[in-house]
Amino acid sequence: MSAVTSHAGTLPRPQLHIRTASRRDPWRGVRTVLRYTVLLIVLVFCLFPILWVVATSVKLPSEYLRNPPVWIPEHPTLVHFGNVMAQKGNLALKNSVIISTGATIFSMLVGSLAAYSLARLDTGGRHFAFWLLSQRLMPPVVLVVPFFLLLRDLGRINPALGLDSHAALIALYTVFNLPFVIWMMRSYFAAVPAEIEESALVDGATRLKAFRGITLPLAVPGLIATGTFAFIFSWMEFLFAVVFTRTKAVTLPVAIAGFSGSQGSNWGQASALAVVAMLPVFGLAMLVQRHFVRGLTLGAVRG
Repeated sequence: MSAVTSHAGTLPRPQLHIRTASRRDPWRGVRTVLRYTVLLIVLVFCLFPILWVVATSVKLPSEYLRNPPVWIPEHPTLVHFGNVMAQKGNLALKNSVIISTGATIFSMLVGSLAAYSLARLDTGGRHFAFWLLSQRLMPPVVLVVPFFLLLRDLGRINPALGLDSHAALIALYTVFNLPFVIWMMRSYFAAVPAEIEESALVDGATRLKAFRGITLPLAVPGLIATGTFAFIFSWMEFLFAVVFTRTKAVTLPVAIAGFSGSQGSNWGQASALAVVAMLPVFGLAMLVQRHFVRGLTLGAVRG
């Protein structure tokens, strides 16, 4: 009697499980197909311009000017890379490296100290950090004329600080990077438990020593993620570079734009220089990928 009861009691359960699984499996497959289809469409949409620029950089003029377009180069060539680097590419690449690296270092140095002060000492009150971030919302074009007049006057005193100089762009990029750097690093420092620093302070460490020896090492992923964003902004910025440079401090975005004019456009050399400009960004992203992803999820969700 107990065996019959046990058998009768356990019989509907596998049937219910099989019926539920049979209902869910088709929808799960449909959702998977839709998900990968959407991801494929987005991937093609995002990568197509990059692939087109790369293909144009190795095409001859007879190929990239042809209508209908030639999708795959018939006779790939690197002549555009050689010509553009010999003309203006080497100088523009050197200027971009100097300016972007300098702006990133200064903005991270000053921004990290300011962010630590906001996170631990509550400097400026509760809403001061958001006020700093709101400065980044200001359109840069409204500051072009005041900055131009300021740099012109500084150039009369010292040409190394005026228009068409590395120092001018480094200072401008640092100022515009600071609100973003402070906001991001404040969240990362706030994610580090304050009890660890308090233990170091009790043991006799100074606030600066605790910051340098404890907080900074724990916030390395955040430093890398924020520094990467600051470097990319400085590397790709165009407005200030095209207004405040002439010949000596021309960066890659300005040099690329110089291949398009009223007399015609050299798309081959422009595409070749664009590929040169993309390579350091992709290389940096690959090098810091692990720390970059971890840094984005470490403390950026905190206000």
